[in-house]
Amino acid sequence: MKIDERHLAQLAAVVEAGGVTEGAKMLGLSQPAVSRTLSTLEKRLGEPLFLPGRRPLVPTIIGQQLAASGKVILEAGRKASEAVVGFQAGSAGTVRLGGVPFFMDAIISRMIGQFQQQEPDIRVDQSYGNLPEIQAGLRSGQLDLAVCPLGVVDAGSELQFTQILPGRNVVAARARHPLFGKKAVTTNDLLRYPWIGPLPGSPLLSDLHSILLAIGMSKINVRYTGGSLMSVLNYLEETDALTVLPQSVLFAFRQSRLFRTIPIKIPQPDRSLGFLRLKDAPVLPASEKLQRFIGVAFDDLRAIILRHENSVIWGT
Repeated sequence: MKIDERHLAQLAAVVEAGGVTEGAKMLGLSQPAVSRTLSTLEKRLGEPLFLPGRRPLVPTIIGQQLAASGKVILEAGRKASEAVVGFQAGSAGTVRLGGVPFFMDAIISRMIGQFQQQEPDIRVDQSYGNLPEIQAGLRSGQLDLAVCPLGVVDAGSELQFTQILPGRNVVAARARHPLFGKKAVTTNDLLRYPWIGPLPGSPLLSDLHSILLAIGMSKINVRYTGGSLMSVLNYLEETDALTVLPQSVLFAFRQSRLFRTIPIKIPQPDRSLGFLRLKDAPVLPASEKLQRFIGVAFDDLRAIILRHENSVIWGT
């Protein structure tokens, strides 16, 4: 015998509420409509669903069994309704976020943690990639949002870029580096020490080449390359090597007092950090909420970085 699932759900609501009127109100239905459903169900079964003369209503054995099945349906409907409401309000759902490794590890992952303290029901699936992989992920629908650096090259007619932080690089070294004992550091001083090479495909690689051109050299001593951000910092801490890092990335580790910026002017990239997304993609409220949160966090970060640079790095 096939029983309409909606009838089982109505039975479960009546059993849960203890009365037809109360169960109908719970479901947003009229009392006569629910009464007809129960009557129809009893006729099909040939068995009563409730013990006669009992208030609140007490189900029979078959009534209990069917109500148990109906409760599963009722709970599934409630969860589905909550999921829809949460999705529309941007308080639930999944955001697939891509980004370049160093920024994601140093800054964005921390911001995601802060965000989820406020929005615990939003899941963030983070992935890494350089610009070509990120663009491909957005175009194929595998990413909802990306945080990446972008230069003067157009993002693509179907992609939209929103700047959140101007690009700025620094030469970084461990705090105990001999160069911090000099009154003034020159570009020639940079050639006396080994370097950590950026990740293959990273924009920092072209930035390093710009530095070499500025100091009139075609080659430097690269002793270590290809590591993650933590491996680069661990290596930097143990050696007198130098490396190029985004200023905001190094700034994120300022409280450790293990690393410092070499006070020397270097060519700066014509590039900014920002959000990249597909222009015509469906609006995902949770993704919009995460983007707003990160944007506000960077608004505060810009001012702090500028004060830190002027007072600590350049002494002004």
